[in-house]
Amino acid sequence: MDKRAVVFCSSIREIDPAYHIAARQVADALCKAGYTVVTGGSWRGTMGAISEEVERCGGSHVGIIPIFMERYAYDRLTEKVLTETMSERKEKMREGCSVAIALPGGIGTLDELVETHVLAKLGQFDGKILVLNLKGFYDPLKTMYQHYVDAGMLSKKDADLVQFVDSVEELAANLV
Repeated sequence: MDKRAVVFCSSIREIDPAYHIAARQVADALCKAGYTVVTGGSWRGTMGAISEEVERCGGSHVGIIPIFMERYAYDRLTEKVLTETMSERKEKMREGCSVAIALPGGIGTLDELVETHVLAKLGQFDGKILVLNLKGFYDPLKTMYQHYVDAGMLSKKDADLVQFVDSVEELAANLV
């Protein structure tokens, strides 16, 4: 069975170019490590940057996209999987993955990350969860997690299921 990594990221193009550069670097690192890259399958935003980079490096890229968003699908995916709903999309994206990576992204990325964390806490996702905290993007989330731990709403052990890394190099070094 091949190694699979799901990457949660932004579909917005008009963001700090550093996020697009990092997305390309993450895709390159995953390709070099022999991973099949799984994303939401779009040509837009950092998802598009990942799509282009995986294609450039000759890697394998599975895009999971709801039927109602198919018009945004990157047209040269290795494999395109259509789903009925966003919930089904998230489930399919994680399927068979040994690592989940959250890049800086919007509310959809946050949803994917938090759901994956909850599933890991409940023993339903056994992969590593890495969060690229590029330029401190996820500092508020780290603060929120610490607040949950301090309030007794989340154990330190469960909080530690999510590993925050500050650079692509640190992320690459932590791939399983």
